[in-house]
Amino acid sequence: MIVALVLAAGCGRRFSERGNKLLESFRGRPLLRHAVDAALGSRVAETIVVTGFDAERVEPVLEGLPLRIVRNREYEEGMAASLRAGLRHAREADGAVVLLGDMPLIRSELIDRLIADFEAGGASAVAPSHDGRRGNPVLLGRGLFPSVARLSGDAGARALLRTRDDVREIETDDAGVILDVDAASDLFALSQH
Repeated sequence: MIVALVLAAGCGRRFSERGNKLLESFRGRPLLRHAVDAALGSRVAETIVVTGFDAERVEPVLEGLPLRIVRNREYEEGMAASLRAGLRHAREADGAVVLLGDMPLIRSELIDRLIADFEAGGASAVAPSHDGRRGNPVLLGRGLFPSVARLSGDAGARALLRTRDDVREIETDDAGVILDVDAASDLFALSQH
């Protein structure tokens, strides 16, 4: 069983002059809904959304969707705290596809491709890459959960994955795997894709 963890707890400090970036409209929907809808449209067994900062405004945009919301009260610590919060609710899973709430161009088909590649065996994690750059989402196998639970700060699992030789990358021509929204100008740039 593979679950999706959508990380939506961050403060988005580089975007703060405009408010919460996850609530900004992108192609007619809140930015966060794109990542969530990609997870829901894939073959994951469950979608877990980790909220934190501004949760009272973020969670209503998810109302009525078939997912579980986990509130990370330690969101100011950074991405590692959100990963830990999500993985505590995914203990029975064989793996977790970690999606970032500010990456609206991820498609369900890519998530399914990561899952199929992981199920083929031989990898502790599977990540997409585009033009030689590793991107997101990343599928973390259950064997990595204890190591991820020991992470701290705002780096996520990137540094951990660099230390391993059993992480499989799948090349894609989809630039959406390396494009996220950090600043308001990124929204305009993404609308050109």
